[in-house]
Amino acid sequence: MNALERNRFTEDWCRLNETTPRPQAIVCISAHWETRGSRVTCGGAPQTIHDFGGFPPALFAQQYTCPGADALAAELCNSGLGIEADDRWGLDHGAWSVLKHLYPLADIPVLQLSLDVSKTHAQHFALARQLREWRRQGVLFIGSGNVVHNISKWMMQPHGPFDWARQFDRKVFAAIAAGDFDAVVNYTQWQPWASEAVPTPEHFLPLLYALGLSEADEPLLSSNFTGDTIEDYSMRSLRFG
Repeated sequence: MNALERNRFTEDWCRLNETTPRPQAIVCISAHWETRGSRVTCGGAPQTIHDFGGFPPALFAQQYTCPGADALAAELCNSGLGIEADDRWGLDHGAWSVLKHLYPLADIPVLQLSLDVSKTHAQHFALARQLREWRRQGVLFIGSGNVVHNISKWMMQPHGPFDWARQFDRKVFAAIAAGDFDAVVNYTQWQPWASEAVPTPEHFLPLLYALGLSEADEPLLSSNFTGDTIEDYSMRSLRFG
């Protein structure tokens, strides 16, 4: 329900973004668009996709009517990186639920980049490294997922214990703070917590893009929640630059 609310998590997103220069365009990498092969949206203004069920009508009524970024999509498709255009997708809730807080005027061109299910974790990170060229040209890349994402475990034990989430969160962010991105790419080493915190990889992969897109010695900003609830570990955010 973060899409509808102004709360400590959405305020944290805005805090981390408040000194970001106005981008020429935005690329969102969301946990909710998985494809075989890497794809980017094209075809004009992207549709707002409500890819969920069982929520109030107010959530389904949400629209994010931004312009598309077809020129950027064409550049990426012609870059030799193996990216293809896709005019059937739009912005899923992993993208628009964040964008509506960061850029409520919806006046910046946006496209979404899919998660290629055939890539290894290292290949996702390597693709992000190659995308830094566009970040240097003023494109803002936003990865939308979760460091900790295990809804079934959360529903079974909504009030804890959360040690599995706490331990994994600490391992991940200690490695990021130390600049040891290889350790994060190989996060499955942190057992048994990794299997509980990341039962499937799609929500973790956007973090690898954020790391891969960073430059050497860039300042790192991150959330600093107290860890009183499972949401504190699920909703941690970071920014480079």
